[in-house]
Amino acid sequence: MSEASTLVEGGQRSDTLRYPRVLLKLSGEALAGDRGFGFDFDRLTFFAQQVEDVVATGAEVGLVIGGGNIVRGAQLSRMGMDRVGADYMGMLGTVINALALQDVLEKRGMDTRVMTAIRMEELAEPYIRRRAVRHLETRRVVIFAAGTGNPYFSTDTAAVLRAIQIKADVIIKATSVDGVYSADPKQDPNARFYETISYRDVMLEELRVMDQTAITLCKENRLPLIVLNINETGAVLRAVRGEKVGTLVS
Repeated sequence: MSEASTLVEGGQRSDTLRYPRVLLKLSGEALAGDRGFGFDFDRLTFFAQQVEDVVATGAEVGLVIGGGNIVRGAQLSRMGMDRVGADYMGMLGTVINALALQDVLEKRGMDTRVMTAIRMEELAEPYIRRRAVRHLETRRVVIFAAGTGNPYFSTDTAAVLRAIQIKADVIIKATSVDGVYSADPKQDPNARFYETISYRDVMLEELRVMDQTAITLCKENRLPLIVLNINETGAVLRAVRGEKVGTLVS
């Protein structure tokens, strides 16, 4: 896709959009808010509003949500559960989150599709790349669930993989901090904020932006990554327009 696009009434693209097709990665914990588990529907509504604002610009939006508010496969594995089975449980957690967000989005009038890497036709469509692209082209918000469908791969890796497959212009990772820091800013007040940083430096400094597999995929496919604070109203919208927000990793 081009660096800028054109939007007119009816969903044509606009030169006000720096990234006309975006893949948004949201953590499962974000859906829980301060509860730490399950759903905070005020937060769900807030996130839905952010997505709605982006969709209103004519941008095409895909979403990948983690499952940490329900179950983490890696955590269950550390507790003694078989890793493969634990990871499949984590994938099912992402499907639950996808269905919850779908409900909130559709109540706000948005057309959505949930596509899963594990077949469960009673709940959602199976992931088929061409069909996913067509949904995006017809202005549907597509929520990709169940990770990659394989154990040992994180939802970060799934998000990057889907972004590459649908030819997204950018992947936006929504976090609880303002971007990428040299250390956890919640624990280290002297942590240095990066406005921009290369994938190579992210890997060399072992910054926990995404896991190494996801970062490597981004680097090899020249997919820009923006890390921003999802709790900041309008942050995703400004990023899609090309304004400086969060950290750009490229």
